[in-house]
Amino acid sequence: MGPGPVALESVGQVSIAVKDVERARNFYRDTLGLRFLFEFPGMAFFDCGGVRLYLAVANTPELDRTSIVYYRVSDIQATAAALEARGVTFLQPPARVHEDVRHELWLAFFQDSEGNTLALMSEVPRA
Repeated sequence: MGPGPVALESVGQVSIAVKDVERARNFYRDTLGLRFLFEFPGMAFFDCGGVRLYLAVANTPELDRTSIVYYRVSDIQATAAALEARGVTFLQPPARVHEDVRHELWLAFFQDSEGNTLALMSEVPRA
């Protein structure tokens, strides 16, 4: 398997590319009945049985009409290093992308063997 342990704990989030966030938010909330969590400009988040769904317009054309599976990890730096030792090349190395009063959100993006985008995510409690 290669050096170092890798501990993908669970699926934490799935990104769903949409054309219109407001329309998609209404569909997921009102039609599907998913629990609406929160939104930011251009993004809406829902809970689906403990897995967070993230609706947004794709940042780049190659991500249009695709989904990204986000794997929760406790230590994103160590997990990324272990995956790199196994030959994974990161499209975006671990980086803090958001913080609030509860935690910092760290993400790192890579591709599987078929070119699908995957991500590591770690919510680090604030001290």
